[in-house]
Amino acid sequence: MLVGSALVALGLVLTAQAVRAHGDVQPQPVDTTGLEPLGDDWRGENPYRGNAKAIAIGDSGYNQNCARCHGLQMISGGLAPDLRYLDKGQEGDTWFQERVRHGAVINGVTKMPPFEGVLSQEALWAIRSYIESKHED
Repeated sequence: MLVGSALVALGLVLTAQAVRAHGDVQPQPVDTTGLEPLGDDWRGENPYRGNAKAIAIGDSGYNQNCARCHGLQMISGGLAPDLRYLDKGQEGDTWFQERVRHGAVINGVTKMPPFEGVLSQEALWAIRSYIESKHED
């Protein structure tokens, strides 16, 4: 009986560690080879809008860094906003830029970490290009 209790306790410890590990997932680098370099100053709107190369890079970058919360193909399971409905154009760019650069803290809880300085401006605008290419009304 003692062995069974020990196994249950070990299972609970491992489960608790797995749940905590989700918040420690490391951002994955995004290869932006082939995109025009943007420099240090953030652009006010997406410079890669409609760029097929940026969309392909953004697809990969999204799946590596965003899908775990926002869902595969941006179909959210409720944990984070469903990005298929993010406004297109300048209005959506402004919201996107604020969120990816500074993250989101709601009621003292980090809901999205900041990505500025973690992923390049080129990578983040490529992800925005992918998101906008999948827009739904």
